[in-house]
Amino acid sequence: MRISDLDGAGAGTAGASADGRPANPLLRCSLEDLRKRTSMKWRAYPPDVLPLWVAEMDVPVAEPVADAVREALALGDTGYPAGTVYADALDDFAARRWGWRIPADRTAIVPDVMLGIVEVLRLVTDPGDAVVVNSPVYTPFYQFVSHMDRRVIEAPLTAEGRLDHATLDTAFAQATSSGRRAAFLLCSPHNPTGTVHTAEELAGAAALANAHGVRVVADEIHAPVVLPGATHVPFLTVPGAERAFSLLSASKAWNLAGLKAALAVAGPEAAVDLATMPEEVSHGPSHVGILAHAAALRHATGWLDSLLDGLDENRRLLSRLLEEHLPEVRYRPQEGTILSWLDCRALGLGDDPAAVFLERGRVALNSGPSFGTGGAGHVRLNLAASPEVLEEAVRRMASAA
Repeated sequence: MRISDLDGAGAGTAGASADGRPANPLLRCSLEDLRKRTSMKWRAYPPDVLPLWVAEMDVPVAEPVADAVREALALGDTGYPAGTVYADALDDFAARRWGWRIPADRTAIVPDVMLGIVEVLRLVTDPGDAVVVNSPVYTPFYQFVSHMDRRVIEAPLTAEGRLDHATLDTAFAQATSSGRRAAFLLCSPHNPTGTVHTAEELAGAAALANAHGVRVVADEIHAPVVLPGATHVPFLTVPGAERAFSLLSASKAWNLAGLKAALAVAGPEAAVDLATMPEEVSHGPSHVGILAHAAALRHATGWLDSLLDGLDENRRLLSRLLEEHLPEVRYRPQEGTILSWLDCRALGLGDDPAAVFLERGRVALNSGPSFGTGGAGHVRLNLAASPEVLEEAVRRMASAA
């Protein structure tokens, strides 16, 4: 199939489902309209390439978010951020979704999750200190940590994509062996594997971190995107997480990366550390972004639920497509995130099958080796597209293999 044959596919009406929720957002955008976008996903590759790589979704903006942005522009409310509107909205969302209350006085607005992580790591580590990560893991973990002159120590996930407490224990011991400070940068839900860590797994990690004097910084940017059958457990709610931090944002769940804003949240015993974050860090997030994120958290949860239903349908579709066209590829349907982690080693395409799929099939995926140990022979596929695009992508991948 030519990519032009997909133009118009996926475009639907703005109606609601039978239960009154908005229609599946993944069915609302035609490929023709998507190719008019100027963001990274749609400009990094030529137009004959199907882009299923970076974590942007092929969805329209949720109407409550669009309304909030339009109102801000109509008022000229485009200045500097102030107040706790974001923290209050996140507190409301977290209470309803996870039974977790977030006091505004234990939060700080930051430009985005990764820059917030950097600022928190500056509070609890020094140049030359170690930061433990669970490989394979989000590529910027390596880039940002190394750029700020910290050492990365890997504690690989198990073959099933789970946290391994024995491996963590060894990594924490190595990180603190010289008497230096150390941190554990936790990805929860995990990117790229889509693993949603259990309360038991998280509590065990917290106990080990405390035993070794390691500070935990949890990247929970994908927390709202947990699919049926799994439940997100906020790290700061588990026993032993009192000295930890969490970074959260509405950007992934509502596709708002272009409207920069995030929150750093401190455990009760870490609030004193968060209070020392330089005031200028709060200048980084966009005021309009904060208004948009707050609107998403308060008023666009129905849109989110429709998205989660659509992602659930897509992960089942992907399983069927792979079984039909690429049965050698191993896929454990993700519990959370919009990202699918595919083990392509049996195809014999080398360490970087994404390069082969791009060159021969004109499908852009993320390269497995960039995620660290455990990534060779794998690719990351962005599931947040229309079923028609997914079907065409897998057919192309099969022809390339």
